[in-house]
Amino acid sequence: MELVLLTALGVGGATVIGSIIGFMFKKISHKFSDIILSFAAGVMLAAAVLGLVIPSIEYGGKYGIIITVVGIFAGALCLNVIDKIVPHLHKLIGPDIEEHNNSNLSKVLLFVTAIAIHNLPEGIAAGVGFGSGDTAQAMMIAGGIALQNIPEGMVIIGPMLASGVKSGKTFVIAMITGLVEVVGTLVGYFAVSIASVILPFALAFAGGTMLYVISDEMIPETHAHGSERGATYSLLVGFCIMLITDVLLG
Repeated sequence: MELVLLTALGVGGATVIGSIIGFMFKKISHKFSDIILSFAAGVMLAAAVLGLVIPSIEYGGKYGIIITVVGIFAGALCLNVIDKIVPHLHKLIGPDIEEHNNSNLSKVLLFVTAIAIHNLPEGIAAGVGFGSGDTAQAMMIAGGIALQNIPEGMVIIGPMLASGVKSGKTFVIAMITGLVEVVGTLVGYFAVSIASVILPFALAFAGGTMLYVISDEMIPETHAHGSERGATYSLLVGFCIMLITDVLLG
């Protein structure tokens, strides 16, 4: 339990680390952000497949593949519904807002709210990973999500400061978005601990949410500013590093 709690704090804390970087470098280039985010996408892709989808099939027994496929689509559809209610990231706001007005401030706050809402299922994915009993796989999943949270934390800061939000309040808001992920991690862990029978579906559901985020948000975002070639190779590097790590730990 202590390891789960520390992991939850680490996953949520990654957003805070990203926000601190955002304060230090208020004007982060698209190319740098895209490369980092692509690397995180590669890590998350490997974590989703190796740490969630494949174990889901294994734990599902005779009907493992059916449970896994249903779970993946259920996870994706869940985030799809959330997107319909609260659009995410690039759909709401660009990183170059300069004007200080109420309209932009409202968009920024909606943007931050969207990040917080999307952090909940990501946190649940990290927590569900521990339900399999494979600590190494669970840490890999959490690490992938944490890496993704760093650039996400970075992009929160600039728009809020540019819209007139004070530095102290900006940092508190960034911390709250990270706290949501901590809550999600604990929810995911306790859910599969209390009802282990749902583990195969829960693993697939979490994998589906991660695959959805990668395909619907991370890859399009990293290919939108002319750095798609570097972003592609960065994703492959992240994926292969996690692949090698999984083999070595296995």
